[in-house]
Amino acid sequence: MALTITDGTATISTTEYFLASASTVKTDQTDDCLLSMWINIEAIAAADVFRIKLYEKVSAAAAQQSMEIGVLSGAQVFPWLAPMLFVGHAWEVSVTKISGTNRTVRWSLRKAT
Repeated sequence: MALTITDGTATISTTEYFLASASTVKTDQTDDCLLSMWINIEAIAAADVFRIKLYEKVSAAAAQQSMEIGVLSGAQVFPWLAPMLFVGHAWEVSVTKISGTNRTVRWSLRKAT
């Protein structure tokens, strides 16, 4: 089993930001993997709310769907961590500011293939 770690930083605004693409333009990822997502949200303040979504297909022939996997509200002490997920057909992870101030966050996608 190989482990691949992709780290980055992004300023999150009301424009959806896609972590694996490192862009506001979504590029679906097609590698089959066990995925863990870490987001360091220490910069979030009391009035801030951010949404984290996962995009994926149930099967190769299915339409891609999005699932809300986290809503972060108010000041945070610890990083946000998603459980390990099996992905592979057309996946991507996004973060969007719902309210508050644009914030710069550090993130990491850790893939086991």
